[in-house]
This record gives sequence, structure tokens and C-alpha cells, in this order.
Amino acid sequence: MPEKMMDRPSRDCQVVVIGAGIGGLTAGALLAARGFDVLVLEQAFVPGGCASTFKRRGFTFDVGATQVAGLEPGGVHERVFRELNIEPPTATPCDPACAVYLPDETEAINVWRDPVRWRAERSQHFAGSERFWAKLDQLFELSWDFNQREPLLPPVNPSDYLALAGKLRPRTLLTAPYALRTVADVLKDYRLTGDRRLRRFLDMQLKLYSTAEADQTAVLYGAVSLGLSCEPHGLFHLEGSMQVLSERLVEGLRKYKGRLLTGQKVQAIRTQQGKAAGVVVFDRRREREWELRAAQIVANVPVWSLPDLLGTVLPVRYREQIDKLPEAPGAFVLYLGVREEAIPSGCPPHLQFLYDLDGPVAENNSLFVSVSRPGDGRAPEGHSTIIASSFTNARAWIDAPDYEAMKAAYTETAIDRLASYFPDLREQIVHAEAATPRTFQFYAGRPYGYVGGIGQRPNHFGPFSLSNRTPIANLWLVGDSTYPGEGTAGVSYSALNCVRLLEKHAR
Repeated sequence: MPEKMMDRPSRDCQVVVIGAGIGGLTAGALLAARGFDVLVLEQAFVPGGCASTFKRRGFTFDVGATQVAGLEPGGVHERVFRELNIEPPTATPCDPACAVYLPDETEAINVWRDPVRWRAERSQHFAGSERFWAKLDQLFELSWDFNQREPLLPPVNPSDYLALAGKLRPRTLLTAPYALRTVADVLKDYRLTGDRRLRRFLDMQLKLYSTAEADQTAVLYGAVSLGLSCEPHGLFHLEGSMQVLSERLVEGLRKYKGRLLTGQKVQAIRTQQGKAAGVVVFDRRREREWELRAAQIVANVPVWSLPDLLGTVLPVRYREQIDKLPEAPGAFVLYLGVREEAIPSGCPPHLQFLYDLDGPVAENNSLFVSVSRPGDGRAPEGHSTIIASSFTNARAWIDAPDYEAMKAAYTETAIDRLASYFPDLREQIVHAEAATPRTFQFYAGRPYGYVGGIGQRPNHFGPFSLSNRTPIANLWLVGDSTYPGEGTAGVSYSALNCVRLLEKHAR
């Protein structure tokens, strides 16, 4: 049934979800499946958030996220689709998960899915580091075992701590000495601080998953993010585009009578007697404002959005806590549609390049690159897509007086650097465009164009992370600002936590 007929909103709703990113859609679909009356509101005209897509000249480009974790048996996405009784999207494991190139090196460090092969690869490239990697493997296994018991993190009251204690096992306590340590701290334990190549590799990989480097990333988080690439887990390449992930979740939402309205920008959250009570919405299609009452509100937004949505209602202490958070990065993303002649034989689907800090745009020294596969639905026959992204200072772009020149400089620098790997790249480009933090601010509604959420530092991870609960009763926070952080798997896990908390609270 067409959306405009099926999804006409009522003026009262049991649960309103703000934002149809992967976290919001997961929360909405699971709540609908558990019997709640759910309405999801999305300010864009398509769902998916930073995991959506757009089309140009026959090419389909993934906006931000280009790979998925958690589709393996027991993985978070597989568990969600199993509960919804929806077929998961067709996907193939990435092997290698990533081919990493350090400066002035032509041999890649391949992050293989086979753990035996990956151990051999890292021993070859980082001689003498075996004990360090063995420790990360142990911490990953212990952390994964603990997470499979579905602890609710962070604990905020005595009953939470009691429930958390019930999830612990004697083996779990082996992680306790590492709770406040970073990956760089563990490098010191094994006298590897002088291994520049290893440190650069770790910084590159951890920045992707944590938005922080080895000296800031919590080692318990780092161990999991570095270990997820290997069997029986893995990173997956979706057939068609990243959009199919949100499409499956929308299917699950509607299967259980949940509703989705796009083009609806939530401008404010209303409260009554200290509780969330409804939302003020701007309908971008009809260009009018309307209000909706709700018993529960799930905000799939960055935590930095809450001060604007709540205004003076937001408690001062919580506002101060938000103000003290380290800023999230922005992203510069280059989207290229190219002839297939530009793609080297045997090119892996994901690559990462680190360049020395030289040239006109020193900040843009690392590129994460995703390449479409023949027949995967992202490019016309005989063509491919190349998506290259790098982190950048988000706020520097928002009010930049020379924005267009800055964007052009980043674009040229990125193409120049990609041309060192992709043959005759400039001659093979059919379509090129770029996104900046301004783009993500406008289209995804992210404050300052922030992407990636809060960096997973020891004082912001696990028991110290932001809760799905907020100081406003009946208002819940979902997404990469909460445990366990960014990525489609991370925000889906956040949604699972939120659903369990909301269900317990509401019933």
C-alpha cells in the first residue's frame, strides 16, 4: 500500500521513534513485533540515515556505511531478523575484510577472515608482536562471551548492578584489569611502542571503528572491533546496496503494523510533568507543522541533538555532560562512478591507505575505500563505484568562508592519492561528487555533520558509556552515542538494549 495511505498518523501513539536510521528502524520493528503501537518519523525522504543510498547516472552509492557486521549466525542483525521472521539481506563475507596500505608500501596487509591465515599475516608484517595479538584475541573471546549473555550497559541503579552481576562469570573477571586501559597501554606491556608500522596499522583500523586511535581507544572495545573480521564472525558486503538493510527492517516494522513517515522533521520534544509526552513535527512535503502525543519516545539521534530538541527542559547536569564530551569527527566522502578498466585485477572490496602528511590538505591523509563488485547492483555493466572517505574536523566545514574551494581541494587530493592505486583513474571517471560535514548535517540531520558517535575511550565505554535512558522519563536514546558505539551492528545492539529497557518500564 502506498505510504501516504498506509501511514497516515493519528494524533496519539504509544511509541514514537525519531529517526529511521538503522538503530531507529531496529528499535521500531522490534517494539512493533512485541505488541507496541509504533510510528517512526524520518526527516529525510528515504530511510536508512548514514546507511542509505543515492543514485546518479545509473550508479548506486552508499552514503556512509559500506559494510555490515553481525549477519553471521548469532550476530546482532541475524538475531533481529530471526525475531522479526524476516529474511536477512543477501550478503557475502569480505575476505580480506580490508587490504591496508602503509605509506610508501606496495604490499598490502590483508585482514583475512580465516583466523589462521590472519595470524600468519600479522606475524609476517609485525614480527615479535604475537603475544600482543594473542592478548587481544583473549580479550575479544572473553568480551564476546560476556556480551552473548546480553548485559544491560551501562548500569545506572542498584537493580542494574545486581542484574549485571548475574551476567558475570569467573572468566569475565580476567578483563577487569583492562577496563580502564587503551590499546596503546597494552602495546607498552609487550614493549612494542617502537614498532611504528604496527602502531600506524592499529591507528588506521581503530579510527574506523572507534573514531579514536590506539592511545585513546579502550582496549576491550579495540579487541572486539579488531576481532570481528574473522570467522565465525565477519564483515559482509550487501548485494544491491546498503539500502537493503533498512528496507528489510521497514518490512519488519510494517509486518507488525508499525508505521513509517518520511519527510517529517521532529523540531521539538514536548514534556508534561517531567515526562516526555509528544513531539512537534514539520511536514517537509506539505510545509506545515503538526503535533503528536506519545506515551514513549525513542530518539535515534546523536546526543548532541537533545539540547535543541528539549530546550530548557533538559536538566543542566545532563547538558553539561554533553558539553564535556569530546567532539565527534566529520567525514569527507568522494563518490566516483568509473569504467571497470580503472579497477585492478583482484581488487578487494575494501582498502585503506595511509599517506604521509604532505600536500595542500594535510588532514586528509587516510582514506578508507570501498569498491563495488561486478553484478552487485551498484553500477551499470562495465562500470564500478569507488567510495573513498576520510575523517575531518566537522565544525571547520560548517561556517567555512571558502567552502567550495576547500571541497575542491579535498576532492583533488583524494583523486590524486587514489590514482596511485587505480590505473588511469582520471581518464576512467564517469561521475564524481563529494560529501562533507555540511552534507551530512543537511541530509542526515547530524549536528555539525558529526559521524561515528562518541569515541570509545575508556571513560566513555562499557559501564561508563551513555545510557539509553535519559533524565527525561519516557525518553530513550538510541544510536552511536550509546553503548557499544558506531557501525550498523553497534547501533542495532543499542536498539536491542533500548527495547528491553522500554518494555520493562512500560509494562
